[in-house]
Amino acid sequence: MKNALQKSPIPQTKAFLAKYLKEPVFDPHWHFHPEYQLFMVLNGNGTRFIGDNVKRFKVGDITFTGPNLPHLWRSDHQKEQENNIAWSEGVVVYFKEDLLGEKLLKSDEAIRLRQVLHKSLRGMEFTGETAKELKELLLALIPLEGFEGILQLLKVLNFISHTKEYQLLASPGYTNTLREADTERMYAVYAYVMKNFKKKIALPELAKLTNMTPTSFSRYFKLHANKSFTQFVSEIRIGHACKLLIEQKKNVSQASYESGFQTLSNFNRQFKAITQRTPMAYKKEYEVY
Repeated sequence: MKNALQKSPIPQTKAFLAKYLKEPVFDPHWHFHPEYQLFMVLNGNGTRFIGDNVKRFKVGDITFTGPNLPHLWRSDHQKEQENNIAWSEGVVVYFKEDLLGEKLLKSDEAIRLRQVLHKSLRGMEFTGETAKELKELLLALIPLEGFEGILQLLKVLNFISHTKEYQLLASPGYTNTLREADTERMYAVYAYVMKNFKKKIALPELAKLTNMTPTSFSRYFKLHANKSFTQFVSEIRIGHACKLLIEQKKNVSQASYESGFQTLSNFNRQFKAITQRTPMAYKKEYEVY
């Protein structure tokens, strides 16, 4: 397994790094780093974790994460990963806060940029026309070199600092309390749940995996994930159900059963609590596209 905390991805002689990704899967390791990160999905799908936010990712998704906000993208295409087939495609941009210099960042002219950098500490996902325009700006950034690249990055940042088409991801109360050893442990928990969520998962299983008692594990997980383990498993199951409803055209009963729910009533209740829609309303909403 890779180290959970990465060294800076930006070469010392560079102000930022923008690159095109084409890999079997995106980096599935629970990690964080001191750089700001813009990430765009061009091909691939799966489950995305940013702070305490858990959500399906798909083609066209664009996120902006601030320094030390834990994240990972777990692809659905595990067979492609095992066979080293380059299925997932995307664009990633890293830059440091001192890109503009402290004086400029504190100036009146940079007030909108300061605000959007602050919002990125919770993670941002861009939607609507903003996501479409931002895609073109990011694709245009990839081939640029020298100061032209910096100017294009500033154009990107200026654009997102003016938009209202975004969603904040991590909850207001989320705080990164992870250390390197914790990220390895939390990654092991996430990987186990993603592999086994379709069946009943008992706390003693996770306690054994993390070398804790069930009570200690419950406290540990809530501290670092900002939610109970039961709530986390429900979010994973509902995310999978959304995929079955939309991508595989399953009916509600099938989606419920194949996502690990024992009763349809509990599935409907959990689905509405997490998505703010009933399963049928969610399915109809996406059928218009």
